[in-house]
Amino acid sequence: MSNFNQIISEQMKTMEQLLYLQSEIERCQELEEELIELQKEAELESIKKEIADMKCELRKIQKIFESQTDEVIRTYQETKIFA
Repeated sequence: MSNFNQIISEQMKTMEQLLYLQSEIERCQELEEELIELQKEAELESIKKEIADMKCELRKIQKIFESQTDEVIRTYQETKIFA
């Protein structure tokens, strides 16, 4: 094999490696984008759960407040009756 052909052959191997690495980089970047989106979705789900938990806690506190209000009204009425 002539020196020229050997150089061309080596260059072709290098080009194959280059093309392979470029395609792998593109594939990995696509995966990265998908993972970023999935992470955003996971964060969104986490926030939705946190909101749902806080709404549940709010309902509990509202019931306590309503019960306390009823107690205040009842106590006031009893005080007024016995006064």
